[in-house]
Amino acid sequence: MKKKVLAVILTAVCTMGLMAGCGNSNVGNTNTQKNASSAEDGYKIGISQFAEHGSLDNCREGFLEGLKEEGIETEIHWIGNQSYSDCIACGKCRETGECVFKDGVNILVNKAKDCDGFIFGTPVYYAHPSGRILDVLNRAFYSGSKYFAHKPGAAIASARRAGTIASIDVLNKYFTINQMPIVSSTYWNEIHGNTPQEALQDEEGMQTMYNLGKNMAWLLKCIEAGKEKGIQVPVNEKKHTNFIR
Repeated sequence: MKKKVLAVILTAVCTMGLMAGCGNSNVGNTNTQKNASSAEDGYKIGISQFAEHGSLDNCREGFLEGLKEEGIETEIHWIGNQSYSDCIACGKCRETGECVFKDGVNILVNKAKDCDGFIFGTPVYYAHPSGRILDVLNRAFYSGSKYFAHKPGAAIASARRAGTIASIDVLNKYFTINQMPIVSSTYWNEIHGNTPQEALQDEEGMQTMYNLGKNMAWLLKCIEAGKEKGIQVPVNEKKHTNFIR
């Protein structure tokens, strides 16, 4: 089976220790490191993360363990901790093919072109995803939605106590508007803990992440098997209306 690239986007940053679910946060510069040995054949998994976040880092490890057992290579790419503007609906991306703001969003969209699946993760801020991940995904999907379409996606959330379900639901909206199959697990994709160490004690949460990795690998293989049998993605017509016409 030929190599594939899966971008796992754990977009999260911890701005204050008081935020629910936040552990230690260290900013990483743009660099790439290998997390597993490559195989002659198989899938290659890319992980893009905006900043280190202790609980989400542990959440990621559970996910990667499930993928590793399927012989999948992983690659971690640190994008950085700069601020991101939200989409201003200027429409320039329709003319140029990229967002007018020259930052990590365009890097993400370029990576998405060669990726086969995605996972978006966030800590819970006031029962909602972090503002940063929403700024990034609003612009990425508006300027480069075709590079995400029909590729599996999963959302995960980390919190001290509550707000994970609402946060996951918000992130799932990017998948469902863009014809992306949603990867699920044996429970909702959430992990709990006020510190990274506490997150590791959430045995059910860690098992859920592991099972999510196994399900992601299974779905990727199913899609590849379908392509080998000549099954292609549908070309669907879209209609745009509003509530008054």
